[in-house]
Amino acid sequence: MSRSPAMPTVQTITALDDPRVEPYRDVRDKDLRGRDNLFMAESELVIRRLLRTPERLHSLFLSPNKYERLRGAIDEADLRAPVYLAEVELMTGIAGFHIHRGVLAAGYRPRWHEITLNAALGHLREKTSLTLLLAEGITNVDNMGGLFRNAAAFGVDGVLLDPACCDPLYRKAIRVSAGHTLSVPWAVSDDWPRDLGALKAEWGMKLIGAESNDRSVPLWELERSRRTAIVLGAEHDGLRESTMALCDRIAAIPMQPGVPSLNVAVASAVFLYALMDRAGE
Repeated sequence: MSRSPAMPTVQTITALDDPRVEPYRDVRDKDLRGRDNLFMAESELVIRRLLRTPERLHSLFLSPNKYERLRGAIDEADLRAPVYLAEVELMTGIAGFHIHRGVLAAGYRPRWHEITLNAALGHLREKTSLTLLLAEGITNVDNMGGLFRNAAAFGVDGVLLDPACCDPLYRKAIRVSAGHTLSVPWAVSDDWPRDLGALKAEWGMKLIGAESNDRSVPLWELERSRRTAIVLGAEHDGLRESTMALCDRIAAIPMQPGVPSLNVAVASAVFLYALMDRAGE
């Protein structure tokens, strides 16, 4: 017997101190201090993507106008989470910043044991063709969002972050990624050298370090592998020597003299496009 679609509980908020919307209070401050097992998302595009996995939603906080725009997607999502409605001015007072789009959502953050390499990406291990994006020391949330957006655009199967990377579920990172930190599988390594070694020895991955030095070959000289992991570091610091020692090849994007590097998100797009383009040769 099939289960009938759920009807979300829609509740109107009229007071600044309403405890039902406590997770949305002082959003920017909580971005810095952290939340209790929750992440915050904003913008209509991102929430539409999040509604594809409604079990991740704690609640929605919308202006009446945005609720009407999203109502079809909410109904289709079979949403069990509550939907709170308030005028934009009241939402602004609660959140502590101007919510010009009138769309916020709180989602459940995965537990640490759920985002290890094997737990989060292990289902990819037996794929015949596999592309992973590995990030080391990426602490800028805009760059983190850009990496995930590029990963989605170029068909990356999963992303692995080292322990020094910033949170991909930071509100701005989600927004910059166009919601793809919610759609591209990702993991956080708790032992970076061990996991890189496992990707090579146990997963059969070819590790390509993105770095410009005397060991680098031009990107276009790389031979395409059906199991490739591209390793990127932060723009100024680059990859650690210990990480490069684990890579099978080091490759660089040839550039004009006087331009030592590209933004890491831009570099990831160039690498992914070049390797994708070569896949059909």
